[in-house]
Amino acid sequence: MTFASPGWLLALLVLPAMVAAYVPARRRLGRRRAALAAQGFATTGLGPHQKWRLHLAFALFTAALGMLIVASARPIATVKTVRREATVVLAIDVSNSMAATDVKPSRLGVAKAVAEDFVRQQPAGVQIGVVAFGPSALVVQPPTFDHSAALRAISRLSLGGGTSLASGILTALDAIAGKTLVINPASLNQDNSAEVNIGYYGGSTIVLISDGEDTSRTDPVAMARLASVAGVKVQTVGVGTVAGTAVEIDGFSVATAMDPQTLQQVATVTNGAYHAAADPAGLAALAKGINLHFGVVTQRTEVTALFAIAAMALMVAGALASVLAFGRVV
Repeated sequence: MTFASPGWLLALLVLPAMVAAYVPARRRLGRRRAALAAQGFATTGLGPHQKWRLHLAFALFTAALGMLIVASARPIATVKTVRREATVVLAIDVSNSMAATDVKPSRLGVAKAVAEDFVRQQPAGVQIGVVAFGPSALVVQPPTFDHSAALRAISRLSLGGGTSLASGILTALDAIAGKTLVINPASLNQDNSAEVNIGYYGGSTIVLISDGEDTSRTDPVAMARLASVAGVKVQTVGVGTVAGTAVEIDGFSVATAMDPQTLQQVATVTNGAYHAAADPAGLAALAKGINLHFGVVTQRTEVTALFAIAAMALMVAGALASVLAFGRVV
């Protein structure tokens, strides 16, 4: 246990001083009562086996004061709690083709808007990570419950290079696993990809946002199949138009068009679904369709209220003990 305001704990030094002052005072009072009783002026009121009642009220009030001091120090405990949660990684295409303006303001601009809307619609129990991919991929935000951090990561994305959908999926799996997964591309053919063991991350989701154009040699569908074996669903969002347009890359005009078929295949092999960025209803269904599961999480929680409640209970018990022993609260 730690404390947000540990300076208050110094006040606990008052308790030994109180006990040190109480013991001789109670002894003097006991001798005085005994003397009066011997002279016939008073009675001790309690037999020898009941003397503990004389001290119970003081002990309870002292314990209550100690609890109040600890509460003032704002104790923080590490506790395990059960809550509904999920992990989602947004894999966003930042290749040069995403500069195309067949959708406004650009494919990347639309991709960012789709990703930001998705984040804003997620409940607090969803961890969100962000991966940027072109010819290679990078985790720009590990999965976090801090959705504002995910939004900042999306806003910083910039363009560059070709497209490897497979790299985007693999790096998203890295983000989910929390480590770098080493995959032999030759093992990803349809016959033996299920034999590649990268662990199991059931309930996790990759949302792949891209125009679907792929310029790499690694089959994105085979990589998606590997994700499915690991229990990860891939949902895809297509950005751009099938008619396409031209985009200028290094002084050359290059034709580019959205490839929804590849995105559909990637989603299908993981039991996911393809959605067009121009389909608001489909995107809304995607955002609401993230499956939450119950999990045990460890978190630091301030438990000041528990100590305050305990102090109040001790005070009430002390008051009752005082009334029983002395006929009044002292």
